[in-house]
Amino acid sequence: MNNSAQVHKPAVNTPRRVLPAIVLAQLAGTSPWFAVNAVMPDLQREFGWAASDVGTLTSAVQMGFIAGTLLFALLAIADRFSARRVFLLCSLAGALCTVASALAAPSFAGVLVWRALTGFFLAGIYPVGMKIAALWFPRGLGSALGWLIAALVLGSASSHALRAAGAHWPWPTVFHGVALAAALAGLLLYALVPEPQRPPGQVATLRLRALASIWTDRRVRASVFGYFGHMWELYTMWVLVPLMLASRLAGAALSWAAFAVLSAGAIGCVAGGAAARRWGSARVAAWQLGTSGACCLAAPWMLGAPEVLFGAWLLLWGITVAGDSPQFSALTAANAPVQAVGSVLTLTNSIGFAISIASIQLFVSLAERYALTWLLPWLGLGPLLGLWALRPLWREVR
Repeated sequence: MNNSAQVHKPAVNTPRRVLPAIVLAQLAGTSPWFAVNAVMPDLQREFGWAASDVGTLTSAVQMGFIAGTLLFALLAIADRFSARRVFLLCSLAGALCTVASALAAPSFAGVLVWRALTGFFLAGIYPVGMKIAALWFPRGLGSALGWLIAALVLGSASSHALRAAGAHWPWPTVFHGVALAAALAGLLLYALVPEPQRPPGQVATLRLRALASIWTDRRVRASVFGYFGHMWELYTMWVLVPLMLASRLAGAALSWAAFAVLSAGAIGCVAGGAAARRWGSARVAAWQLGTSGACCLAAPWMLGAPEVLFGAWLLLWGITVAGDSPQFSALTAANAPVQAVGSVLTLTNSIGFAISIASIQLFVSLAERYALTWLLPWLGLGPLLGLWALRPLWREVR
């Protein structure tokens, strides 16, 4: 069993409200991530944008997130300054960028820039929230990872729920709603989470020399490349979910269904964290990655299946496509060199999000020319290669 998946008593006196407050702040703070995806049909009708533009706008957020993550790591922002203040300022800035995105329409270029900036400030919400949790739970972060990433999943899906709840509202309402949620997230965390005690004399920087462990250490390489296979599939599947549902649903029903499929990943994150205590992170990650890969391969049959079977397939896919995320983080954090855990995770996340950009752009572009029944099985290439890379870890726990 992987040590990072074990439950340890925190080494500090942690108020009970801290973890729920961080989780809720993560959920609300990341809600602007898929705001465009939730209203893309409205934008296409109103401004005549192409269907493939959803991929470009989603990739802009991913690219901004990569840039923000690397810059925050290089400058050690969350270590040199109060992580709570960084979270608060980035939540407020992300909220303003989200509102600006709505105001910039119908200029596609304007929306693109503001979405990239939104992604940049999301790098001060999701990773910094993890940093705050790590300071409050120095020995127990593994047990909190499932909840924290579940919050990210729910936050990403929340814009679809907001669109469904206000199906007859003007589309900018979704942007305004998630912007308000992001702003409140920063205020909530700042008000309810005290300043954690920092390890004395340590200021993290991006340790370039230690990053070689990604290639040279067999166990680090296994978890990192398994994560890369996971990232090939995850965000592209999320982007394509409304397109899969559009063959059967429309309007509020489609938005509710999209929210259900995306938010199901939170179940996978929490349940996977519980299962990892018994079977280990490597086995749980392998099982979920293999199951989501099987869902990719089953697409030609499931897309035309009866309603119940179609819905069960999408929910299973939604649960497992995101549920392995905490386990990959736990495995990489546990296996990386102690002095370079933050640097290894930073580079791994950046490469993973770059892979997601390539996958999103490729599949959204191809979806304009080819049927999903032919296209979706190729998403399974990521899980297949990820399972192959992960073999050294899940075999050793048999």
